[in-house]
Amino acid sequence: MSHQPNNQQRTRIKVCGITRIEDALTASRLGVDAVGFVFYPKSPRYISPMQAAKIIRRLPPFVSAVGLFVNPKQSEIDEVLQSCPLGVIQLHGDESPEFCMAQSRRVVKAIPVSSMEDLKRARSYPCPVLLDAKAPEGVYGGTGTSFDWSLLKNFKHDYPLILAGGLNAGNVEAALSVRQWFALDVSSGVETSPGIKDDLKLSEFIARVNSF
Repeated sequence: MSHQPNNQQRTRIKVCGITRIEDALTASRLGVDAVGFVFYPKSPRYISPMQAAKIIRRLPPFVSAVGLFVNPKQSEIDEVLQSCPLGVIQLHGDESPEFCMAQSRRVVKAIPVSSMEDLKRARSYPCPVLLDAKAPEGVYGGTGTSFDWSLLKNFKHDYPLILAGGLNAGNVEAALSVRQWFALDVSSGVETSPGIKDDLKLSEFIARVNSF
């Protein structure tokens, strides 16, 4: 039985770090709302635009394709968009609000969080924000660790809020008990190794989110 108030929307689910068509199709079949592709060469989940394009064209209707970039030049995003029909761009670096708003696609801005000061920064972005655990200097996301979610109980933003960082089937309830999230973004918590998703972990995660 769902524990969400009747006036609350369901929590959407994005699976990030997709590198294989079979994982994208399994996630879609299980009911995810979006799948993410990492176009950051230093990431162990990096995928080339050409390979991502092949997967995106196999996605069923109404499953969004999200492209993740870190401190890209505009020309780099534009080049990826020539081959990949992305619905959303997710920016994980030090991009300015102005850069985010200049994009031709919808934007999600990732904000690394370890203190209330980080949340103040999030408010400067007039777009949906993804709150993730702060990684060591020079590392951008993908750490598989969580931060202190209690910081977020009273945080307000005029745009949808997305939670990432260390999520898995075992802590979905704790994440959704903090507040009603627009979406949860999962990657390492449903993997056997970086970029390789585990069908059982994925199924359990989605079931936990949908049952809360």
